[in-house]
This record gives sequence, structure tokens and C-alpha cells, in this order.
Amino acid sequence: MIVEKNRVISIHYTLTSSTGEVLDRSGEGKPLEYLHGGGNLIPGLEKELEGKQAGDSLSVSVKPELGYGLYDDGLVMNMSRDKFETEDELKEGMEFAGQTEDGEYHIFRVISVKGGKIKVDGNHPLAGQKLHFEVSIQDVREATEEELAHGHVHGDDDCDCECDCENDEAGCGGGCGGGCGGH
Repeated sequence: MIVEKNRVISIHYTLTSSTGEVLDRSGEGKPLEYLHGGGNLIPGLEKELEGKQAGDSLSVSVKPELGYGLYDDGLVMNMSRDKFETEDELKEGMEFAGQTEDGEYHIFRVISVKGGKIKVDGNHPLAGQKLHFEVSIQDVREATEEELAHGHVHGDDDCDCECDCENDEAGCGGGCGGGCGGH
């Protein structure tokens, strides 16, 4: 069975930077499972896996445009302390969800705190970087109707997804693997 849209793919991977630093990898003995074509993987890696099959191994380099995007200086902002609703002390490295002036939501990281001025960055930490993957495809299977409806894989370990996509009763943000595919 080949890798194609609406199939569940299990992979082991190691992600490294251009300098060879290991940035991420699949868990020991536990491959990453994802629904192919569901927007659950960066586009450049998903494109390279298309048409492959279980047992295949490949090395993939992904340009920033097909990874986490180009670095956008416009997402680095200086803000005053009073713009933050929390009473907690703001520290470098803290993350929070926020909205830009054009209405887009991002996860922002605090990159510096100087008095009442807070500098934040809404870029993904890997934005602007070329990503290098070593991937081995472990398994390819048909997705279940429920997985297709929810837009993500349902594992047999501790998945407790009770999302009702049609009625959005569970908020479609929790469950197993990030909600109901954008519903």
C-alpha cells in the first residue's frame, strides 16, 4: 500500500538543522502516526512521502517555504506590559496565544523583558530554516471513517476523543492529536 491522501502513515524520523543539530525525533519504539493529506505534517515532508511505501527510507531537505515558513520580521513586536492580561511575571521564553493587527492568530514567545517593555516573536522557532529529515516509513494503512471525519489519527493507547465535529459540542480542540481537522 502506498502513501497517499486519507491513509494513516507511521514513520520514524530524525529532524536536524543545517548544522547537524538534532531538533526533534520520533519517540523510542513509537513511530509518529499521521493522516496523510490532512495538514498534519509540514507540506514539504508530506510531499516527499507521497507515493512511498512501508519499508522505504529517505533523506529529505525542506525549504523554509514548505516547512515553517520564511522568517517574518513583522511578527517581532515591542509591547507595553499593560497589553498583557496576566498578573504573572513575564519572562523570556514564555509563550502565549495572540492576534496580530491583521486578525491572524499566532503563538508568541517572549524574547526580552526590559522594564515595562516586552519584546515578542510570533514566528515559529524553525521559521526561515532549511529542515533535514531522515525518515523510515513503518506502516501505511487505510484510515477509519472516524479518523477521516475528525481529520486525525485515533490511536489505541489513550485516545479519548469525544469531538462532535458536526455540532462542535466538544470544542474540537482537544482529544487525540489536535482536534477535528480544522472544524
